[in-house]
Amino acid sequence: MTHFEPALQTRRELLSRGTFGAGSLALAFLLQQDKLLAIPKNVSLTPKTFDLTPKIPPTPPRARSLISLFMHGGPSQVDLLDPKPELTRRDGDAYDGKVVFSFFNRATKRLLGSPWKFKQHGQSGTPVSELLPHVAGIVDDICVVRSMHTDTNDHGTSIRKLVMGSTRPQRPAFGAWLTYGLGSENENLPAYVVLSDPGGHPTLSIRNWSNGWLPSIYQGTVVRSQEPRILNLEPPPHLKGPLQAQNLEFLQELNRDYVQRHPGESDLEARIASYELAARMQTVAKDALDISKETKKTHELYGLDDPASREYGTRCLIARRLVERGVRVVQLFLPSQPWDSHTQMRKRLPEVCRKTDKPSAGLVSDLKARGLLDSTLVHWGGEFGRLPVSEGVPAVGGRDHNGEGFSLWLAGGGVRTGVPYGETCEFGHRAMVDKVSHHDFQATLLHMFGLDHETLTFLHNGREQKLTDGQSCRVVDEIFS
Repeated sequence: MTHFEPALQTRRELLSRGTFGAGSLALAFLLQQDKLLAIPKNVSLTPKTFDLTPKIPPTPPRARSLISLFMHGGPSQVDLLDPKPELTRRDGDAYDGKVVFSFFNRATKRLLGSPWKFKQHGQSGTPVSELLPHVAGIVDDICVVRSMHTDTNDHGTSIRKLVMGSTRPQRPAFGAWLTYGLGSENENLPAYVVLSDPGGHPTLSIRNWSNGWLPSIYQGTVVRSQEPRILNLEPPPHLKGPLQAQNLEFLQELNRDYVQRHPGESDLEARIASYELAARMQTVAKDALDISKETKKTHELYGLDDPASREYGTRCLIARRLVERGVRVVQLFLPSQPWDSHTQMRKRLPEVCRKTDKPSAGLVSDLKARGLLDSTLVHWGGEFGRLPVSEGVPAVGGRDHNGEGFSLWLAGGGVRTGVPYGETCEFGHRAMVDKVSHHDFQATLLHMFGLDHETLTFLHNGREQKLTDGQSCRVVDEIFS
C-alpha cells in the first residue's frame, strides 16, 4: 500500500489527484460546450426577462387600475366610520376588556365616546361621522369594511404587513406586485406612480412603494409634489429636434449591445427601460400632469378652491388623469403619520379630515361620472385603527394604536356598495363578525385584478415568494356585487 504523504506531493500530483483538479474542470467545460451536461428538471438556462408589456391575467379582472389613498397613522374607526352608541353611553366608565397599549405612560382604561356625531346618509342609510361630510355624500358608492384586524400594533410592522405582506423588511409593495403581474397599458407613462406630499415622505419612506427583490422596473416612480413635478422633462433648446433623436438612437444601440453581452442583468435592463420611458414621457407626461385644462367645476369638486384641501385635491385629480391614460397603480401618501392621534385628537383629527375628505369623495364622484369607476379600484385606509379608551386626559389627549379592529373603504372595481361589511364589538375594539386580515385584503386585491395570490409568485432565495407570504388567507367574495 502506497503511503500518502501530502507534504511530498508535486504540483502535478496534486492537480491529477484532486477531485476538482484542472482535468475535471476542463472536462466539465467541454461537456458544457457540447451540451452534454445533465440539466436538472424544470431549470431553465435562458435568463428570464422582465418588462411592462400588458399581460392577460388568469381570470377576468374586475378592475384594471388602482388608486390607493393611504392614510398613515391609523384613522380612528370609532370617530369616522364605525359608530358605537354603547361607547358614547358609557363615556368615562372603566373598560374591563383586555387592552394592548403602545404607550403605557399615558394609558388609561377609561372609555372615550366619540366627540363627533354620526348621521345616516344615502339610500343605504349608512352612518358616517360629521368629520367626513363629503365621504358621507358618496356613501352609496363605497364599501366600508369595518372588520379589519391585524396582530401587529406599531406603525412600521403594521405598514409592512399590509403593504408588503410580511413584517420582514425589503419586500415588494403590493403596487409592485400588481405591475409585475399585469404590466402597463401605456408605454409612455410609468406603470406605477407615487404622488408624494410636500410635507415629506410617509413613515417607512420609499419602502411603501419599493420593488423589494422584484426587478427594479416594478418600483413606484415618484412624481414631485410641486412644479415642475418631473425635473428635466424638457431638453435644452439646442438639443431639441433631430439632434436629440440621433443621440437617443445612438445611446439605444449602445444599450442594446451591452444587454446582449450581459444577459440577465435585470437592474441594468430596468435602468435602460427607464431612460427610454423618460424620452417618451416628454410630451405625454406634461399633458397628464396639467390640471389647468380641467373645468372650474372639476377643480371645486376636488376641493381646489379651499386652501385646506387644495394640495391633496390636486394630487387626487392628477391620479384620475393618470388612470385615465392607462397607468396601472397610483398611490397618494401623507407626510409621516398624521392620523396618529395620541394627543390633541380634537384638533388633529378635524385637520387631516379637512385635508383629505373632499378630495377623496371628489375622486370617486369624478371617476363615476366619467365611466371609470367600474375599471378603477379606489382604496382608502391606514395600517390599523385606534382604541376605544382615552390616552391621557380626554380634553387634550387622544387614542392609542389598535390593530384588533378598524375600518377602511373601497370604491369601484365591482365592489358591493352602500352596506358596510363586517362588525366590531360594541366598543369598536375588536373585529367580531366577518373578520378581514391584512392577508385577506391582499388576496382580495389581487383577485379583483384577475390574479391569484397563490400562483402569482417570484423565485427569490430558492423559494417561490408571494405577496401573502404563504399565510392562510381568503378572498373576501362577499364584498363583490
